[in-house]
Amino acid sequence: MTCRVVVLLSGRGSNFQAIVEAQLPIEIVAVISNRPHAAGLDTARARGLTTVALDHTALPDRETFDALLADEIERHHPDLVVLAGYMRILSAAFIARFEGRLLNIHPSLLPMFPGLKTHERALAEGVKIHGCTVHFVTADLDHGPIVIQAAVPVRADDTPDTLAARVLQQEHRIYPQAVRWFAEGRLVKNHGHVNLKDDLTSQSVFSIGM
Repeated sequence: MTCRVVVLLSGRGSNFQAIVEAQLPIEIVAVISNRPHAAGLDTARARGLTTVALDHTALPDRETFDALLADEIERHHPDLVVLAGYMRILSAAFIARFEGRLLNIHPSLLPMFPGLKTHERALAEGVKIHGCTVHFVTADLDHGPIVIQAAVPVRADDTPDTLAARVLQQEHRIYPQAVRWFAEGRLVKNHGHVNLKDDLTSQSVFSIGM
């Protein structure tokens, strides 16, 4: 049975496009944005996908908007909800409705550098390795169970922009992989950790030398 996926995005949706181009065993049943003019919606429409624009500025508070968003998502009966550059913190009530089937990608090697400006902070701290993480979303911001990570070395001449560009390349590799594993039923959660069904002894990590 094909895995039904709803994608949430706020901008251009490059990770969404990477997932589409990976030809995964999924059906993207809706692409939803909190920004009516998000470029990712145009990408989805060009591919003939169902799109929904819900302007968060038209609602009085986060909880009201998230309730509306959750109802819209449920209308499409997804097995998985993918956050692909969705730039809003989700309320606890929303997360509770989709916990266990809600994936996010974050541009750092969590638990390092949760939140925003991850590349600037990595350079300021002088770390030698940086990267990205796909994780299940929980009420603890950017601290849900890790599915897969990719690492890149930090170069002496890196700027936030050059570092971000190399990390983004890895995001486009590992997010489709995580979605594939979910769709194939290969992800096993145990005591806050995620492993592959056929390899319970090791975490799913890609280390990339670039």
